[in-house]
Amino acid sequence: MSFGKGLSRKPSQPKGRQLEDTALSEVVALLGDEPRRRDLLIEHLHKIQDHFGCLEARHLRALAEEMKLSQAEVYEVASFYHHFDIVREGEDKPAPVTVRVCDSVTCALKGADALAAALQNGVDPARVRIQKVPCIGRCNTAPAVQVGKRAVDDATEISVRAVLFEDDTAARLPDYVGLEAYRAYGGYQLLERVRNGEFNAAALADKALEAGLRGLGGAGFPTGSKWKIVHDLPGPKYLTINGDEGEPGTFKDRYHLERDPHRLLEGALIAAHAISAARVYLYMRDEYPAVLYILKTEIEALRAAGIITDIDIELRRGAGAYICGEESAMIESIEGKRGLPRHRPPFIAQVGLFGRPTLNHNVETLFWIRDIVEKGPDWFASQGRRDHKGFRSFSVSGRVKEPGVKLAPAGITMNELLEEYCGGMEDGHSFKGYLPGGASGGILPASLGDEPLDFGTLDKHDCFIGSHAIVVFSDQDDMRDVALNLMRFFKHESCGQCTPCRSGTEKMEQLLAAGDWDEAKISDLDAVMRSASICGLGQAASNPVASVLKFFPEEFER
Repeated sequence: MSFGKGLSRKPSQPKGRQLEDTALSEVVALLGDEPRRRDLLIEHLHKIQDHFGCLEARHLRALAEEMKLSQAEVYEVASFYHHFDIVREGEDKPAPVTVRVCDSVTCALKGADALAAALQNGVDPARVRIQKVPCIGRCNTAPAVQVGKRAVDDATEISVRAVLFEDDTAARLPDYVGLEAYRAYGGYQLLERVRNGEFNAAALADKALEAGLRGLGGAGFPTGSKWKIVHDLPGPKYLTINGDEGEPGTFKDRYHLERDPHRLLEGALIAAHAISAARVYLYMRDEYPAVLYILKTEIEALRAAGIITDIDIELRRGAGAYICGEESAMIESIEGKRGLPRHRPPFIAQVGLFGRPTLNHNVETLFWIRDIVEKGPDWFASQGRRDHKGFRSFSVSGRVKEPGVKLAPAGITMNELLEEYCGGMEDGHSFKGYLPGGASGGILPASLGDEPLDFGTLDKHDCFIGSHAIVVFSDQDDMRDVALNLMRFFKHESCGQCTPCRSGTEKMEQLLAAGDWDEAKISDLDAVMRSASICGLGQAASNPVASVLKFFPEEFER
């Protein structure tokens, strides 16, 4: 037997994939003067994917050479994220146009599966590929589709095919408040007052505490307390902003950023000044191309106007991984790594981005900073109902007449939200149940529609409000199908780091798909996932299943 036959490398060359001069030249030209820092690996992968339509093996090898990384390290990062298309030697490149059909819970209710099947017929696979994907953050216009970077709301087979025919796949930019308009109404005057010393860090933190402002990404931790904790730690320190709202049913961050992005940017610069941060890192999901363009444009405008001074804002782009909504996984991704959640303690406030103290905030939390300081903490605190404080941005979708982001009082009930803000149920549908906090928050029946919606109010029912993503179900929806859809999402999005989540979501999905709703089996699996998973994904993934068993026993009598 000859081991030398077909050998592609010379004995003097190193083992592994060989470097191609052409590929290296292409990568060097594409990256230009960009730094080759390790934390920019994902950003550089995006540049290659955007330019060539995929990540060919030869370009990955060239990138590894240019960044002085091992090929294995580059590959393991690229292969972790759903939006990177790795093409090995001898494989065909993906079609130049990708049609992403959301099949998460609200879109599934609105016929996403049938739409995807219809689109699959009659398309040229060499030109177009059809993908069913997790939530793309447009639940209020379900079924939602993205053709290239162009969003198609309330999608039909005809409307999607029309976009393909027109070959107009660029992102559509919404009308939004730009820098000039924002400054015309007093924008960045508060930041200037903070920089001039009119408000010190303690005063700002106290105002946030008096207002009752909390982390609105799902955890609900008091904002002022976070500022005080990080402020007192030694520098350098960082502020990270989590714009990776991948929770099915959630789209409030997109709503605010497509309308008034400088509310976030001014709030971020104020918070960064309050804790003496060295830099702000804004992590935004790749499913929002219009938002990414807006933020890039407006951050450049802030630099040009001299509003960004010693504390800069660096925009980082996600790559299709729900797990990066978990704060430590997001930090790993910002560092250019796979988005694997960290073990805690230590918490990121102490050991966060690049090993330094880090303040992490959700988009909506920072959105309120200017109003709270200018109008006073009492103004914000008085907006709630039933002794709850402030406004909440509820993302409402499902079987309602008027879905969308509803700016409503904290402590409002589901029945009040439905009638006062959503126009009631769709014609022909009766209120049956709802997700109060997105995919992981559990499912409540209509009989609990008078419970106040806020942090801690739903714990007694083993549910939680999370990111305030409300999905409404009717008498025409099978809750077992809803739970299966959500479990498939968690199985798909598990990072695979810990066995209880990786194997638990897979086993749970298999049981539900087979129609095996054996309560003893499910409860045992549920207990293991909750107690042994590293992060909230595995700990909360079975909440919808447990809720169906608890609140919808009639589903099993059909």
